[in-house]
This record gives sequence, structure tokens and C-alpha cells, in this order.
Amino acid sequence: MPTVAETRAAFRALHQQGFFIIPNAWDGGSAVRLARLGFKAIASTSAGAAWAEGRQDGELSLEDVLAHLRMLVGATDLPVNADFENGFADDPDAVARNVALAVDTGVAGVSIEDWSGHHMYDLAHAVDRIAAARAAIDAVDPAVMLIGRNENFRVPEMSAADSIARAVAYAEAGADCLFVPFILDPGAVAELVAAVAPKPVNVVIHDYDASVAEFARIGVRRCSVGGSLAGIVWEAFDAAAARLKVCEPA
Repeated sequence: MPTVAETRAAFRALHQQGFFIIPNAWDGGSAVRLARLGFKAIASTSAGAAWAEGRQDGELSLEDVLAHLRMLVGATDLPVNADFENGFADDPDAVARNVALAVDTGVAGVSIEDWSGHHMYDLAHAVDRIAAARAAIDAVDPAVMLIGRNENFRVPEMSAADSIARAVAYAEAGADCLFVPFILDPGAVAELVAAVAPKPVNVVIHDYDASVAEFARIGVRRCSVGGSLAGIVWEAFDAAAARLKVCEPA
């Protein structure tokens, strides 16, 4: 069994060259199955974790998520990238405290987004939050990766150019990897990759098709799937349960 240090080093090495898929697990069973299939790392999903608890995305507390991350880290030997939402705080100092708690769970990466749950943080404040998260990580273990995430889809009027500018600012503030979930047009993705180079870019995919190879070709380092795997599983569950209910005598 690898040590935490070895797992974190392996995760960083994955981002140095080439391309990999980092699927999102939502419970111990999904984490184990993804490991058995040969994936090299997994990420958590705030939506999938909430659905598994019978709740909606954003309804889990900091304590809930920390416990969830410890469970995922303990389920497999794979590096785990934490979907840590907005750090469960608005203030940079509070984000730093919470990120340190996330690092203590044994994860190899922590994602921090710029959406409060109600509004997009202004750029200066968002940058301060990323810088605070970076300082917190460095104080515990600089090997842990920080993913700077722009929640562009929350603000319909936000242009791809604005999102790319935010990604550049987050990279300069200390993010190791950049993630703009719904920049999916290959041209815009290529611009994002070039703008933050040599730092790697994550793209989320919902269609498991040839677009993945296209993202790899234009320089994306990794693709995650968000809550889509969990959603597929729950849709199949609902359909099977509905068939079962029909079998029940009236």
C-alpha cells in the first residue's frame, strides 16, 4: 500500500505530461470499481456525494464532506482529488482553515471554486481565496495540488474570455491546475490551455465519446465527469425500481 506522500507524488506526476481520465466517485463501491477498471486517480463529486445521502448538491456540511473524503481515501490506493466546492467559506482566512482540514484527510488534490452558492466572487476576492488556499496547502504539504475552478456556467453572461482571464489569475495566485467546467468548444479550450501553460487544464465531459480524444489532442491534461456517472447509476436505479413497483399487487 502506498504512503500518502507516494500517492500525492504519483498524482502530481500524472499532470506532467500526457492525458488521463479522472472519473468522479461518490461512495466506496464506486471508488473500488473505478480502481479495478484501471483508472489512475479519482475525484469526488459534490453532487454525487449529496445524492448518495438523499440530499441535493450543496446541502452537505463541511463535516459531511470531510468524512466523505476520508472514506474515499480509505477505499482505494488511488489518489483522490477533492471537489471542495467554495471551501465552505467566503473569507480567505476561513477558506485556508478548511482547506488545511481537507488536506488532513489524505487527498492528493483540492478544488476550490469561485461561486459562493449565491453569487460569483469578484475577481480580486476570488484570487485572494486561491492564494489563501495555496498558503494553507503549503503549510501542511506542498505536494497537494490546488485546482482553481471558475463556475462560468452559473453566470450566463460570462464570456469564455472572462473565464480564461480568471483561470490565468488563479494560476498566478498558486493554482496547479485550472478547471472551467463548461468551456467545451475545442477552440476555446485550446485558448485556455495556451493561456495557462505550462499548468495543466481539466475539462469535464458528459458525453463519453470521441470528444475525449479531441481534448487530449489539443493539450488538455485530464478529463473528469462531474456527477454524470452517479447520475447514470441513479437513473438506472430509478428505472429498475419503477419496474419493480409495477410488479407489486394492487
